[in-house]
Amino acid sequence: MNNGQLEKYSSAITLSDMEIFVFPELMYSLVLANIMSPVIWRWRDEKCFKKLDGKGSYKKLLRLKQFILDNYEFNLDLETWGLTRQETELKRFEDHISPEQIANSNALFGYHGDEYYFDVDIRRHFGLDKYDSDIIPYWKTETVEAMDSFALKTSYKTGAGECVSLAGLYAAAAFIVCQIPLEDIYMILTPLHSQNFIDINGGVLTNNRRIVTKNMWFNGTALSNKAQRALRNEQITIVAHNTGNIHCLYDEATIDEVGYEGFLNKLNDFVSSSVTRLTLANFLRFNHEYQKYFQFCCAGCKGGAKFVRAEVLYHYEHGSRYRIADATHEKLIQEVSNEDLIPDKVSDRMCCKQLCAFIEYENLDIHKESERQKICEYLAPFVPDAAGFLDKLADFLHFVPQSPLNDKKFIDSMPINISVEQSREEIIEYLQSIRDRNATANLAFYTFRDMESCRWAPFVKAAIERNPVSIEKTESMDTDEIYSWLLEMGDESIYSGNRLAAPDEVVNFGTGDGLEKCFLLANIMHKRNPEQNIEINVNKSKVKLESELNFDFETSKNLSKKIVISGSHIAEFD
Repeated sequence: MNNGQLEKYSSAITLSDMEIFVFPELMYSLVLANIMSPVIWRWRDEKCFKKLDGKGSYKKLLRLKQFILDNYEFNLDLETWGLTRQETELKRFEDHISPEQIANSNALFGYHGDEYYFDVDIRRHFGLDKYDSDIIPYWKTETVEAMDSFALKTSYKTGAGECVSLAGLYAAAAFIVCQIPLEDIYMILTPLHSQNFIDINGGVLTNNRRIVTKNMWFNGTALSNKAQRALRNEQITIVAHNTGNIHCLYDEATIDEVGYEGFLNKLNDFVSSSVTRLTLANFLRFNHEYQKYFQFCCAGCKGGAKFVRAEVLYHYEHGSRYRIADATHEKLIQEVSNEDLIPDKVSDRMCCKQLCAFIEYENLDIHKESERQKICEYLAPFVPDAAGFLDKLADFLHFVPQSPLNDKKFIDSMPINISVEQSREEIIEYLQSIRDRNATANLAFYTFRDMESCRWAPFVKAAIERNPVSIEKTESMDTDEIYSWLLEMGDESIYSGNRLAAPDEVVNFGTGDGLEKCFLLANIMHKRNPEQNIEINVNKSKVKLESELNFDFETSKNLSKKIVISGSHIAEFD
């Protein structure tokens, strides 16, 4: 490998936020690595999924959401994977993206977002405000094995992962467990978030551990407002798909052009709605300052029609399982006391049903400025700032996501054509067969940590350059103490078969195979004396590290390789 290739393929091991931004194909390599992993395939045998055999993909997706909620925490501990320096990272990627572009697009390099993010002080919200110097955290993405291994840490009861890890997990699990084709799953990355758009039942967005349907998108709750934050306020930096990807800064796109246009149309439709009794009620729920101008009508009440002030009905809704304007509306009305049901319409309030009937009868579109004026005139006697109200309502019902534009040069690329009908073994065999023609498939095996079929130099480079937790953890120990500490540690790898955990995964989760411990020790020794030669000989069940001092380990990985680390040079021999 040349230096550029080595940088990219070693990035498939560490998967930092910065690395995925520079090498967007890494996002899908994570999905494929999770699909190749035996972990998610075992979920199919869980009782909660077995009893859904024969059911539709959407019902399985709803159950998957609960499974992920039960088994994974959202991890926003920025220092889980240690600290690095802005200067170091910018230097690594200066041939790919300029520092100015990175600062405008990446949260760790000064990105603050638009006016909304300034108002909520988003950097403080994410804990980024304390990184105001050259020191920044590694914001790394985890494979499913690493996510599960958080349960080994004393501060976690279950697995865990940050948003990019959860997006990769959801995409793989939607394919394996819910049997949703990869063609219907689009990964959406923004500077501060990662989520998926799944083209099923009018569209579903994954959002950290939860999912958001179109109805939920417009329900006016604080939770749905948080779910909207990234798409409303951030530039979409990357869209990744089984056909390729598109990046906001790169001129060339590998994603299928027609499919991408279809995705944009579906996403725009997902975030768009019209004025109905339900959407108006949802808007008033979140924008409660306007409730005092509206009332709701109960046509089926005993003794004839009754009316209730909007803020009063929302008060009842707050403590009820029923909701205004949906199928449970009448049951909610039944919970309202007689004192709060008014026999006559309140003269200075607009009736929500009446406003919706007017818009429907006049066939008006709130998203058209010319037609909005007519609605404004109708509302003006009841709502003091009717124009401002309608502007907010129109924005609530529609916005245009800031997607990478279609002015890219779309180049032909080989799609990842795997089927939900294929077995795990068939999928791995297929991906192996296209590695020489599809870079994403090839990178996936590095993310998968398949040391039998991959070059070792990328793994070794990542191990000795980008694993600072093990350096910090052993700062006060001498080499012999570190060796003793490693021998006392658990000896089970978090990765099955002949796959390897990185040094900081061994440290964070407190367990590792002897070969993994050997690379952890090599990382520390190289950091302390970069000029010393370190030779690692792997011979099936035995590992020997030779340098100024020699150390022996036992391994169950059944691999054979010789690695020589000399300064910044890494050589590997069979």
